[in-house]
Parts: sequence; C-alpha cells; structure tokens
Amino acid sequence: MSGVQDSLEIKFRLIDGSDIGPKSFPAAATVSTLKESIISQWPKDKENTPRTVKDVKIISAGKILENNKTVGECRSALCDVPGGITTMHVVVSQPPQEKEKKAAKLKQSKCACVIL
Repeated sequence: MSGVQDSLEIKFRLIDGSDIGPKSFPAAATVSTLKESIISQWPKDKENTPRTVKDVKIISAGKILENNKTVGECRSALCDVPGGITTMHVVVSQPPQEKEKKAAKLKQSKCACVIL
C-alpha cells in the first residue's frame, strides 16, 4: 500500500453545517480516536458541546461508526479517491438530564377534563 492509502483526510460536518478539519488520520486510528479529536477541536461558540466520547456519534456512508473499529475498516469505496477528503457527519447526544427535563414538561402538560 502507498502512503496515501495508509491515511485518510477527514472533515467532520456538524449539525449546523459547519466543519471541523480536514485532518489526516492513519488507517489504524480507531473511531474513538476520531471522537477524541472532535471533542478537542469543538468550536467554543457552539452549544451542546460533547463532554465524552459517548456523547458523540459519527456517521459515514449512512452508518453509525462503532468505537472499536478502525478508520481503515470504516472506509467505503467512495472514500478511496486519491487526495480526496472524506466528510463524516457528527451528532451529539443530549445529556440525560435534558432528556428528563423535556419528559417532565410533557408529563406536566396533560389536560384533565371535568364533567359538570
């Protein structure tokens, strides 16, 4: 394999359309390593900042990538364009307390009927 094929240029597209990267990652890098890179480069002015690797989901070619997989294993045929940049989408999970707050608001907004 040549040096070009041993690494992959990746940029990460955030939900608001902004990007992190591109940055070169070796084919042996794990998805967890990608997530750590995303967290360290996360724009300071963005809301919903991920705190841990578990808060981040990376989507490539329509599939959510598993933490223990390597970049080489996740590479699709579409990504193998020499000198090309692969775009992966990033989704940040809501913290559990925010989910609970939204659920509590839904429970409080129940209406009750009174028969007179």
